[in-house]
Amino acid sequence: MPYFPQDYHKPEECSVCLISFDDDVRPRSLPCGHTFCSQCVNKAIKNGQLACPICRTQHSASAASRFPINYGMEAFVRKLKHHQLMAMGTQTGVARKKLRSVVKEQKSSISSVIIECEEVLSQLGEYRGQLNGWKTRHLQLQERLVEQNKAVMKLLEQEDDCVVTMTSRGEEEKTRLQAMLVNLDTVNAIDNADTIIDAAEKCNVEVQHWSQKCQALFPDVNTVHTSVKVQETIRKALDIMMITAAGTTAGPVHLGDSANNIMSKVQDITGEIMKQITARLPQDEGARQEAGRVLAIQDEQDGRRSARITLQDGHLYLHPLLRQPSPVHAYTLQESEVVGILDPSCTLAFLDLGWAGSTRGRVIIRLTPDTPLARQFVLLCTGQRGHTYRNTNLLRVGDKGLPGERVLGGDYQSNDGTGGDPLLPDLQGQYRWSGRAGAVWSGWPRWSTKSAQFVITTRDCQDDSHWPCAFGVVVSGLDVVRAAVNHINIREVTVVDCGVVLPL
Repeated sequence: MPYFPQDYHKPEECSVCLISFDDDVRPRSLPCGHTFCSQCVNKAIKNGQLACPICRTQHSASAASRFPINYGMEAFVRKLKHHQLMAMGTQTGVARKKLRSVVKEQKSSISSVIIECEEVLSQLGEYRGQLNGWKTRHLQLQERLVEQNKAVMKLLEQEDDCVVTMTSRGEEEKTRLQAMLVNLDTVNAIDNADTIIDAAEKCNVEVQHWSQKCQALFPDVNTVHTSVKVQETIRKALDIMMITAAGTTAGPVHLGDSANNIMSKVQDITGEIMKQITARLPQDEGARQEAGRVLAIQDEQDGRRSARITLQDGHLYLHPLLRQPSPVHAYTLQESEVVGILDPSCTLAFLDLGWAGSTRGRVIIRLTPDTPLARQFVLLCTGQRGHTYRNTNLLRVGDKGLPGERVLGGDYQSNDGTGGDPLLPDLQGQYRWSGRAGAVWSGWPRWSTKSAQFVITTRDCQDDSHWPCAFGVVVSGLDVVRAAVNHINIREVTVVDCGVVLPL
């Protein structure tokens, strides 16, 4: 389509050359009212005449300077350019604002991913710590098993050596007796009969003495008892391990959709182990499992007491002995055998604290080995002597909110702070001083009628050696004790359950 100047609608430009008016390209107004740049006006002048490019009106002119400059047009162009610059600046500001928003959004997204990455790394670190803990326990169990078997094998070898010695002597005596029979067959004169008969009688006496000694020596009660006990303990442990492995293969643990935390999934898996064990316990000696119950029993003259064994977070927990009805077909173990496998060097006890009608958490305490107060604490957690911390209240809080904050409990007799007789005749021992949060210690003199009560420090003291007679330390659940301290009435906080941790 041909171009016609009259169709052009950009007043800030010359409609002929299409160049914007400025200080070099200045607008000139013709008498007909149309405006063009000076250059185009000069080019259009022919023989002293100018034909307007738009309306074709003829004007007399020898140069563009004969026509006036359109100052209004120049002012219009300057204002138009100013508005264009302002608009460009506004658009640039919007673009920069949008860019900043996008950058901020990306930074926020990256920060969220970093936090997620750090969380997963933290979970991996925690899980690796769990794995290393399990490996350490397996090595410890392996060493203990090897040492236990070595000790039993040594007893058996000593007993076997003794049996071999006595057997050799018996064979020799038997050979002598058989020779005596032959000699007696050859007796045919009075002069040698007395000698042969005397020798036979002496041999008879020596053999009878050998027989009596064998009866007295064998079997060695300690050797047989130790061997059978170790065999049965290991056999039962292996049976449970085989059952667990078979149960895991047959019915793998189902992890719910919400189990997206590594350690949560580990807890879900370990939480299912007890169900799989108790669902397939061996029916040994007529005992069968019912309702997932495994019990440690203690037979006494006035009846039987039983303690539950449960599995949680990969640990076996022995609860206190109670006079309570037990399922007829529950799988049972002798409580003395169960407690007998505790390693005094790493005894762990637990207290479950609760208030307002619910259990709030478990407190795990590592006890100092070979101290009377620690042994007494175990007795009161397991109920072996008939008394237990179960269902006792916490009594009072000292220095609440201050350094050295602590809570007192453990009156198994009166439950009001006036009781707590010791269960052991002598509580003297080598104890340490501690002012650190988590320390478990006796708040009364060891000869006191309240020395079975215990104290747990919840805030560090200003002096680390502030409290004497520390016999344990909280290794898990100190936050539960602190929450109990902050409860409105400490007397409403109860030891809902207690017990000890059994080594796997």
